[in-house]
Amino acid sequence: MAIPDKFLWGGSISAAQCEGGWDEGGKSPVQVDFGDPGSTTDIRWIHYLNADGTRGKMRQFDHLPQGAKYQLFDDIRYTNHVGIDFYHRYKEDIALFAELGFTTFNTTISWARIYPHGVEGGVNQEGVEFYRNVFKECRKYGIDPVITLYKYDEPVYLEETYGDWTNREMIHQFVEFARVCFTEYKDLVDKWLTFNEIDSIIRHPFMTGGLIESRFKPEEFEEVEYQAMHHQFVASALAVKITHENIPDAKVGCMLTKLTYYPYTCKPEDVLEQQQRMRQIYCYSDTQVHGEYPKYLLQMYKNKGFNIKMTDEDLEIMKKYPVDFISFSYYSSSCVAADTKGLEMSAGNTVTAIKNPHIPSSDWGWQIDPIGLRISCVDLYDRYRKPLFIVENGLGAKDTVEADGSINDDYRIDYLREHIRQMYKAIEEDGVELMGYTTWAPIDLLSNSTNQMSKRYGFIYVDVDDYGNGTYKRSKKKSYDWYKEVIATNGSSILDD
Repeated sequence: MAIPDKFLWGGSISAAQCEGGWDEGGKSPVQVDFGDPGSTTDIRWIHYLNADGTRGKMRQFDHLPQGAKYQLFDDIRYTNHVGIDFYHRYKEDIALFAELGFTTFNTTISWARIYPHGVEGGVNQEGVEFYRNVFKECRKYGIDPVITLYKYDEPVYLEETYGDWTNREMIHQFVEFARVCFTEYKDLVDKWLTFNEIDSIIRHPFMTGGLIESRFKPEEFEEVEYQAMHHQFVASALAVKITHENIPDAKVGCMLTKLTYYPYTCKPEDVLEQQQRMRQIYCYSDTQVHGEYPKYLLQMYKNKGFNIKMTDEDLEIMKKYPVDFISFSYYSSSCVAADTKGLEMSAGNTVTAIKNPHIPSSDWGWQIDPIGLRISCVDLYDRYRKPLFIVENGLGAKDTVEADGSINDDYRIDYLREHIRQMYKAIEEDGVELMGYTTWAPIDLLSNSTNQMSKRYGFIYVDVDDYGNGTYKRSKKKSYDWYKEVIATNGSSILDD
């Protein structure tokens, strides 16, 4: 028993959560550069200056008041300014990934390093060379990188200048950013993702699309979100076009937050609620895979009276340049019901839903459901019949460093083992075409949902706390050698026992 040959094994990180070097190498600020843990370690605060000159702060997923501007204050510690210092330590980290046996590695390119002040400000060559060096370092070890263009870290300049993705100008700005990446790295990268979890713009419009809710009437904001999403769909399709023109053999994928829902009971009302909820997830990948809006989404626009401005050229571009494969994140599953009164709720990846009494939960309340990964693979492959790539799957947990320096994270091993086993069943028993699997994350990083280092995912421990205090020294956890063996045996070490 083993995973098919040429399967890609590795891990995923992002620039915004790892890189640091926030003001080095010509980079301009991005949204997370204005955030710190605040008074508690489970909330990120974004700091700003009000129009009257007074200080303000907001929760991570809220919005700036009218007239407010992003502002840095010297007396506040911004943990993202350093992250885990990947900017200076990427060679060390990639060497550790290579020792693990990685055949692939997913990370992001920070838009703010390539075009710090938009197209009009020109290309920052120092930023271009930084990523070239990262990708060359990967290739040196035989690691085939999968690179994401957009993950919540476009320059704040674009938000302040154009209002971000509410403005069609953002299509042009993104396409030119993508063009530089495809031109500069065509000999180093042949697998690309356009927008990370493009669907999250509806759940987290500020982080995902730079949308500032207070600048719109409450009754029109939902329409604004879908208009911004349309601009991202067009930008993504144009990125597929440019990729294929510059790198003919390259593959471009979409990236979906795979929120898997079960009906809480077999009552028809609960089953219908689950079906409707899943449509809210699939409408984004339906659009990017099939190259056109699904009729049920257009019907929703009509029923709500939305007037989403889209040109015939937009629709032609989307139809002509669909994605080549589907990548997705999967962490947990949830339940839904038509009536949630009296039911216990549970946290999850970007959502809160009904707790499933039949499965356990992590330290942060995310429910652990390995079979849900198999279900997700089957659902996606049956729906699209295109290759899949699992680019995020992992367990955020509190790790303890023992007196001898060891970190015995058996809970992480258990989580990943059972998910990989279910992944194998999806391939071997269900006929799913799966390109690869990258864990989130191979090295500890700042959790985007909480801005915490103490919510750790990695096989590699980073000695830094929630406030950025520590040596930043890297050390291997017990799971490091375990995952190394999984990769070395192409999965057979855990499939045969």
